[in-house]
Amino acid sequence: RRVGGTFELPIDVRVVAATNRDLRAMVSDGRFRDDLYYRINVLSIDVPPLRERREDISVLLDYFLKKHTRNTSRLVKGLTPETRRMMHDYAWPGNVRQLESAIERAILLCEGDMITPEDLPTEVQQETKGTGPGAFKLPPEGISFEEVEKNLILQAMDQTDYNITKAAKLLGLTFRTLQYRLEKFGIKRADGKEKEPTEE
Repeated sequence: RRVGGTFELPIDVRVVAATNRDLRAMVSDGRFRDDLYYRINVLSIDVPPLRERREDISVLLDYFLKKHTRNTSRLVKGLTPETRRMMHDYAWPGNVRQLESAIERAILLCEGDMITPEDLPTEVQQETKGTGPGAFKLPPEGISFEEVEKNLILQAMDQTDYNITKAAKLLGLTFRTLQYRLEKFGIKRADGKEKEPTEE
């Protein structure tokens, strides 16, 4: 019905909505209307953050390199192996948009035909220092990966007083991923009380 109208007009629309928030947690916290959530949540597709699908980074690097050198005078052919490793190891809190901006910046700063670590944004250079093959030494006797993972989760939960949302941020995981791992390892508060998750 139009504003001021007196009769209904039939329409046929499809609503596509996107968010980087955990709406289910926000509904539980009373920070998002539950009736609206159930109206728009007919079919949901969860897209993990870039740090959880690192196999996509190389593909995106090549795509953005071609995109931003096409129809330009820039003769950048690719990235050095070290540059590619650094971009693969970076956490990309801004996800794909941040990755594209970093590539576009590197192309503009590149003085040769290959992008080098010096062409990358400062935050990428600083965070990825020491993350190469020598950053962690696997002991000869090996390790229990599940025990290491469980120990890190326990530390994060203790530091955040068992606040799942805050612990997930410390570990670089999504709320749902951490929730799954908590159930997998049977991790609960000693007093049996779970603190309600909140999102900062």
